[in-house]
Amino acid sequence: MSNIYNLEPVTKGKVLLATSHGDIEIELWARETPKTCRNFVQLCLEGYYESVIFHRLVKGFCLQGGDATGTGTGGVSIYGGNFKDEFHQRLKFNRRGLVAMANTGEPNTNTSQFFITLGEASELQNKHTIFGKVSGNTIYNVLRMAELETDSDDRPLEPPFIKSVEVLNNPFDDIEPRDIKHKPDEVKVEKKKKKSQMKATKNFKLLSFGDEAEEAVVSTQSRSRYFFLFYNYKRNKTSEEIIENLPREQNPWKSAKDEERKRRRARERERERERE
Repeated sequence: MSNIYNLEPVTKGKVLLATSHGDIEIELWARETPKTCRNFVQLCLEGYYESVIFHRLVKGFCLQGGDATGTGTGGVSIYGGNFKDEFHQRLKFNRRGLVAMANTGEPNTNTSQFFITLGEASELQNKHTIFGKVSGNTIYNVLRMAELETDSDDRPLEPPFIKSVEVLNNPFDDIEPRDIKHKPDEVKVEKKKKKSQMKATKNFKLLSFGDEAEEAVVSTQSRSRYFFLFYNYKRNKTSEEIIENLPREQNPWKSAKDEERKRRRARERERERERE
């Protein structure tokens, strides 16, 4: 394992994500992937990632976040649209703790979504831009999240989320954060089925987003209401309190949990009938 680390370039830049499950420090390869790292750092400075959930977890494979809509279909970049991939011969998907860009399954379709590897994933090589790595003991907080229970669509029943972001070492001294507010309700979210920004399935299309996402379990109005509460009151209450106090019909996480309970009860009733 030490040989793997020795082959990796020296990092330049560091960001701290304070999450619901502890801190995650991310060291950046800003020399090797300057466009990607600039996008990530500037979005961090602008507060885009604050209160954003990790909406997809594939056991032993990846933990994904970076979409302010929380659906896996959103995402923005500082460049006004998708930006190009940046591959480097010394950056390889050969271990856990690597931070890479999610995309639509097509080249050069990066925005704000990213994922953290939970193991070796060589099949993703030269398909997704690796731009950072989780450093130190904070990898154990990632592994804590990796143990969370998920539904059949790899969505955590109680999604972990980013509480706040701090740029500890900015590798770009010329970045000027824009005076804008990244509001999820400004992102177009449709109830119709659309291509997911990342359908992370290890044995099928991997991290490409070619599979269709499930229809939204809550209406756009309910989702907007949820994010309005989340963003405007997060400074006065903890995120856990805000989520817990939302009406059930306006909380997609509770709804997903309810559906999972119903499926379990149905399976139990079926087993009881078989015993009889």
